[in-house]
Amino acid sequence: MKLIERTEYMEKLKALRDKQIIKVITGVRRCGKSTLMNMFQSYLADEGVDSSRIIRINLEDYDRRELKDPDKLHSYIKERLAENKTTYIFIDEVQQCREFPAVIDSLYLKPDVDIYLTGSNASLLSGEIATLLSGRYIEISMLPLSFKEYVSASDKADNLPALYREYIEGSSFPYVLNLKGQPSEIKDYLEGLYSTIVIKDISSRKKISDTMMLESIIRFVFDNIGNPLSTKKIADTMVSSGRKIDVKTVEKYMEALMESFIAYKALRYDIKGKQYLKTLEKYYVVDIGMRYVLLGSRYADAGHILENVIYLELIRRGYTVFTGKLGELEVDFVAVNGKHTVYYQAAATVRDENTLKRELSPLQKITDHYQKFILTLDDDPEADYDGIRKINALEWLVDKS
Repeated sequence: MKLIERTEYMEKLKALRDKQIIKVITGVRRCGKSTLMNMFQSYLADEGVDSSRIIRINLEDYDRRELKDPDKLHSYIKERLAENKTTYIFIDEVQQCREFPAVIDSLYLKPDVDIYLTGSNASLLSGEIATLLSGRYIEISMLPLSFKEYVSASDKADNLPALYREYIEGSSFPYVLNLKGQPSEIKDYLEGLYSTIVIKDISSRKKISDTMMLESIIRFVFDNIGNPLSTKKIADTMVSSGRKIDVKTVEKYMEALMESFIAYKALRYDIKGKQYLKTLEKYYVVDIGMRYVLLGSRYADAGHILENVIYLELIRRGYTVFTGKLGELEVDFVAVNGKHTVYYQAAATVRDENTLKRELSPLQKITDHYQKFILTLDDDPEADYDGIRKINALEWLVDKS
C-alpha cells in the first residue's frame, strides 16, 4: 500500500510526544488513523526507542478480542510497562473496550507512560470519558487525504485540474490510491466502507432498527451539501415522500452521522449582529467520492462540491467554520481561528459578470478589515477587487496562493 507522509498530523504527534497528556486521534473509518500510528511508531524506533517499550493493541483485531474486557486490557498493558523508562501505549478503536475510560485513567496515573488512542466516533470524547479525563487529553481530528496530499502522491502534479477531477470522482480515502484507474473496485471499496459505517458505527451503536429510513436521510443530506437545512425540513421531506418520521428522530439520526464523522455541520453566524444562529445550518460530507457512489454522477454540482472540499480544508487548517449571514445575503464561510477571521466565497466559475457581482456583494458589505477571498475553479490570473482577492481554488488547496 502506498504511504503518504501525513505531515500535519505527524508534526502534532511529535510536538506532543512525552507530554503528560493523552493523545486521542479521531476520524471516520479508514481515514488513516492506524497508519498514522504506525508511522509514528517507526519515528520512535528511528529515535532509538526499543520495541519492548512500544505497546500496540488494535481492539478490532479478532485475535485481541479478549482485551475488550477492561480488566484484561489493563493487566495486559500493566505487565508490559518498562521500569524507569517511558512506555508508549497505542490502542486502536479504544471504544471497543467496555469501560475503557477507567482503564485509560488508571494507566495515565502511572509514571513514565505516553498514551495514544484512536476512535471512529465522536462519542469517544463525550459523556464519561470527557468527565473522567477532563483536562488530561487532547483531540487530534483526522480527515481523509487533503487535495495537497493527494497531489503529492501523483506523478502528474503539474496538472491540478485533472487531479482534482480524480480526487472528487475517485475518493480522498488513502487506500483508494492503490485502486487508481479501477473505478469498479473503487466503487466496491466505498460501498463496503459506507455499509460498515452505517451498520456498525451508526445503526448498531445507536440501536437504529429502521436502516432504510437512516439511509434515506443520509442520501438527502449528501444530495444537499451546502444548502441550508433544518431537522424539520428533513422530516417534512421524508413525510412528503410517504415515510413517517418526527423531528426528534431526525435529530437523533443527524447526531449519529456527525458522531461517525461521515457528515459535518456548519452553524450560521450573523456577521452584522456578531451572534451565532441556531437554525438552517449547512452540512458537508467527509468524502465526495462516497457521494458519487450513493447518488451517481448526475448529482454532480461543481459549485457545492468545491464548497465541500474547501470546508474540509479549512477544518484541516485549524479553523472553526461557520456559514455567514449578512441581512438577506450569505457568505459561504466565516473561518475563525482564535482572534483571526477570514471570509470565503466558493464558486465553480465567476467569469459571468452577474455571477461575479453576486459573489462580491456580501463581501463588499462587510465593514471589518479581515481578509476576504473568492475561490474559483477558473484558470485565470489572480484579481483584486478593493481588497477582495479572487484566486484559483486548486492553487489555494495546494498552498500555492
